[in-house]
Amino acid sequence: LVDRAVGPERAWGRLVAEAWLSALRAELTEIASRLDAQSGTDRDAVKKDIIALFKRVDGALTDLGQIKEDIRGLVERYKQTSNGTEASAAPQFTGARPAVHADHLGASTYIEKGWSLISLGDYGGAGQALEKALALSPGAVEATSLLGWAQMLNENYDEALGNFSKVLMKEPANALARINVGYICLKKGIFGEAIEHLSKAIRLDNDRKATLYAHYYLGLVYLEREMYEDAQTFLRKTLKLGPNLIEAYFELGRALWLGGEREEAVRVWSEGYKANKFNPWAKRCQEMLEVASAGGEVPRSPLS
Repeated sequence: LVDRAVGPERAWGRLVAEAWLSALRAELTEIASRLDAQSGTDRDAVKKDIIALFKRVDGALTDLGQIKEDIRGLVERYKQTSNGTEASAAPQFTGARPAVHADHLGASTYIEKGWSLISLGDYGGAGQALEKALALSPGAVEATSLLGWAQMLNENYDEALGNFSKVLMKEPANALARINVGYICLKKGIFGEAIEHLSKAIRLDNDRKATLYAHYYLGLVYLEREMYEDAQTFLRKTLKLGPNLIEAYFELGRALWLGGEREEAVRVWSEGYKANKFNPWAKRCQEMLEVASAGGEVPRSPLS
């Protein structure tokens, strides 16, 4: 029967893949049984068949590995060319791809899988893989940090906060973990702790992206607290550090508008829209220009 949940083409592809794997397993079993028989006249033939089976599987793994990398390339192209409407304030996932090494527990394989799944946007699958890694290697900092990323991006903020706190207990100078804690505190409305963690990340200044986002999130904290001058200060510094962070134009424009500097707000939104018209945040800048032109209400919440 065709699996209607995934569509006829994908269901057919799954059936073909399962049939191919079943055939390989059957061939493996057949060679094993011949080997167990210890027939002297058949040993050379068994050897040739083992080598042939290995080469076929090894070649398939190489091809699948290349296809996997090509899929990652498609994901990056999609991210760059997407004209979607979602504009998330969450930190962009960053970090070097973990190296897979031959550890007897196999934890590094699950860590690499988790990293890959986060990159592909499958946060639930990433969480499962990283939970397995931590079951094999309890307390591993890399796995704990990646699990925090997956949970945060999946909006499981309490669980993510717990894991990033574990990372910071072992690595207090981990600026990325610290700005993620700051972001989660911002989302949960714990502004005092958000300011503490984000300010510390700025003082550490040991990771360029962390420093950039620390300024941006501090701008959002002060914007939420209606401290518009402070918000403007941090958001302007954000744009000096990262002119391509289009969301900072959107938020700076709101800080200016709500602070009474409406002409400057319009100018900033115009800059943000022109900076990258296909970016979801640029589209939000355009929306604000339309709202301002129509005399509408600019949203007060930076997290809306």
